[in-house]
Order: sequence, then C-alpha cells, then structure tokens
Amino acid sequence: MEYFKEREAEINGSLLAVLSGENLLFLGPPGTAKTLLAKNVCQSIEGGNFFNYLLTSFSTPEEIFGPLSLKALEEDEFRRKIDGCLPTAHLALLDEIFKASSAILNSLLTILNEHKYHNGREIVDVPLLSVFGASNELPEEDESLEALYDRFLFRYRLAYIQDDENFRSLLFRTPGDFEPALQISVSRIEELRASAETVPVDPDVELIITELRRALQLREIEISDRRWKKVVQVLKVAACSSGCPTVDRTMVFLLQHMLWNLPEEREAIRKTVFELVVSGGISTEKLRLDAEDLKTAISRALINDLPIGVVCDSCGEEFSLRQEVDAHHNTHPNHSYKLKREGDSRIYPYDNLVREIDSLQESSGKTATLSPVQKEVFENEFEDLAGRVKGVKKRFEEERELLRDLMEANIWLSTLDRNEALLLHDTRSEELSEIGALMQEIRSVLGLQTRSSGLTEAEMEAGVETEAKAKIPGPDSSNSSAGFMKGLGSRFKLR
Repeated sequence: MEYFKEREAEINGSLLAVLSGENLLFLGPPGTAKTLLAKNVCQSIEGGNFFNYLLTSFSTPEEIFGPLSLKALEEDEFRRKIDGCLPTAHLALLDEIFKASSAILNSLLTILNEHKYHNGREIVDVPLLSVFGASNELPEEDESLEALYDRFLFRYRLAYIQDDENFRSLLFRTPGDFEPALQISVSRIEELRASAETVPVDPDVELIITELRRALQLREIEISDRRWKKVVQVLKVAACSSGCPTVDRTMVFLLQHMLWNLPEEREAIRKTVFELVVSGGISTEKLRLDAEDLKTAISRALINDLPIGVVCDSCGEEFSLRQEVDAHHNTHPNHSYKLKREGDSRIYPYDNLVREIDSLQESSGKTATLSPVQKEVFENEFEDLAGRVKGVKKRFEEERELLRDLMEANIWLSTLDRNEALLLHDTRSEELSEIGALMQEIRSVLGLQTRSSGLTEAEMEAGVETEAKAKIPGPDSSNSSAGFMKGLGSRFKLR
C-alpha cells in the first residue's frame, strides 16, 4: 500500500501485461520507480525470475544473453550460457531500451515477438511473460527501432509525483518490505489466457472499437491490424481475470494506454475513448444542433412576409418574401436594394436592408403567424425531435447505474478513470437539460401544449426504445484469478 504513489494505472497495466503476455513501455525521466515496480510485480509470480539491465550504445550481447560457453567452443559450437540472463527470465526490465546496439536488437526482436532465442544451433523457448521497457525519449527515425517500439502494446508516460501529500509520504514515511498478498503460478497464467480465448465480446464493444478506429483515422492516427488484434485479446484477458462473463464496454477504457504512438496523441485518444464508451457514444451535440436548427427555421418562417416591398437596385427584381431576398443575396452578394416606399430613394446594402426590415416588422406591431401547412410540418418535426430527446434522457438515467455496476466489476480501471467516466456522463446529462430548455422555447413559439400530440406520458414512453437494464454480476470471489488480482492490487495501490 505504501510503495507506489500516483501509479494506479501503471500498476494495473503492468499486471495486465503480465497476464496477457504483452510487453509494456514506460516513457519518462529516471527516478519514477520503474525498476521497483517491475521487480515487485515479478515477486507476485510464483518462482519468477527477474532480469534487469541498463542498456547503452556500448552494451554487448554477452551482457544480455549470457557469455559464450567455453566448453561449447571446444566442441566448435557457438553457444551461450544463458542461465540468469534474459532468455531464462519470466519478467525483464530493460532500461534505455532504444539505445540497444544492432547486435542486441536482432535477437531481442525475436524474443519479444516469438518468445524464442537462437542459441547457436539450438532454438530455446523463452519463458518471458512480459518485458518492461523504459526510456527517457522516443526512438529516433530508424526502421529497426520502430519495429522494436511496435512490440510494446502497453505504453505509459510517467511523471514525478504531483500531489504534495503523496510527496511528503514518499520522503518521510518508510514503508515495510514488500510482500505480495498472493502469488500466481506461470501455469495458472497460461490457463487464464486459454480461458480468455472463449470470452465473448459484447456487440456494442464491436461498434465502439469500429467507431474508434474510424475516428483515429480521421485524426491521421494509424494503428496496425496486428495491434488491433492484440488489443481485443487483452480485453478478453481483462474480462476473464475480472470474473466478468463478457467483454463489456468499460474494458474499452484500457485502450487509452495501447493506441498512442506519440505522447501528444494520448489526450486526444483518451477523450475519444471516453466519449465513445460513456452511453455508447450518444452525441448530445447532434441533438442540440437539431434543436437550434428547428428553432431557427421556425423563426425565419414567422418573419418571412416582408412588411414592405423590396426591389433590387442592381437588377430590378422585386420581392415580397424574406426568403426570396436571402436567396437573391446568396446568388448576388454585391447587389443593393431599395424599399418600395413613397419618397424613399435610399439604397440599402443587404445588411442594412435586414436591419431596416426587422425595425419595420417590430414597429408594425403585427403578430407573425405560421400557415396551417407550415405549422403542421414544424409540429411534426418538433414531436420527432422531442421523442429522440426523451429517449436519450431516459437512457442516460438508466445508464448511469448500469455504467457504475460495470465499472465496479472491472478491476482494471483506475479511480481516476471511474470518476472521469461518471463526470462525463453527468456533463452530458446537464447538456440534455439545456436541450430541454431549448425545446421548451420551441414549444412556446409554436404555441403547443405540453402534450400537443395527444399522447399520454405512458404512451410516449412506450414508443421510446430503451435497453433492458441487466444486473451485471460482480467478480466471482471463487475465481482464483479475480481473487489473485484483488489481493495483489490491494498491496500495490494507494487510495
């Protein structure tokens, strides 16, 4: 509990990377507990071997893969003594990984991708569950380094501790020795991965990921098909280890740590992920724009009749409706106009003409009305929009509790992610309230009663399509993986 400050997301990512067999990259300055975190995660693996090395441009393969075997050389074989080195480790931390020489890089790519090491004529199966890479900076433009960078599915940007209380706790309170609450065996991890293969993915998750890919492409953020495939497999492991029956949409929150290539992309990807996950990506902005467009259309229709005739001074065309003047101006933006008023020879540019017409409309005291046909059309549009707003509002009210239940079952979400998701949901609910006020203005302009359609409240609700509210089961306490993760998490995380 007292080991790591402001590292909840990184702890979750480290543990999930180990369980899913993917590699993880810490990008940030030295002194941010990268080595300590990796070493303590390794202690949670029963019989796990940990390998840690700081790479430089002068590092040799012997330092990483082991020295040459003299006995093998006597038999004219090129073989290394790999015991205690990277090819025999279950978890490894390679600091300044992008400074690896080309001699190291070639073997490293094979280990990361295929979990195999070519030791002379022998191909050795590497027991690595995960490699943690650390670097102060991104790799330079180099094809080999880019290939290495792509092997790290999980990516975290670390910073120094921000909160003053956490900083004081780190400096002046000494924690006891770390002892994992639970340990998990390598064989159990392999069983978990096998079980995760059959975990189904909810249909809305498929839609969200498809929309997310499209949104990232519009931002010119390209993710390889291989990476997307790995991402889905990680979500299955996350669901299985949480004791959840399916991959639900709260699992998609984890994608914020697996899709960015450059640090400056992180916030945009995080925002897009949250917007799509919360309430399935319902756009309250689209509803608001539709309501504003309807209000504008009604307002224009009400003031369409001109209080006085208008003639174009440039071409002589005459108008009796405002929409005719607007259409003419759109076609001929440089034309000027005159009012058909006795003794008035003034020439009006379009903007001045609009102001003069508004003034005459107001001073005339005439009550603008809609024709029966216009009124029917606008009322139908209003009722359609009102039904959509009502449906979304009802869904939002139901989804908050559903979203909370799903997030409670998902052991991989940080407290920050949970709070931000609920805050975003509440913000959208507020936006719906603002849209409701706008709808009331439109209702007033149209002179409609609360139920102008003649439908009762129950009948209107019956026509709204809503999702069935399901009871989401929490993690099964009998599930050893879920129990392991909860126990282990309690040792790592700070409230």
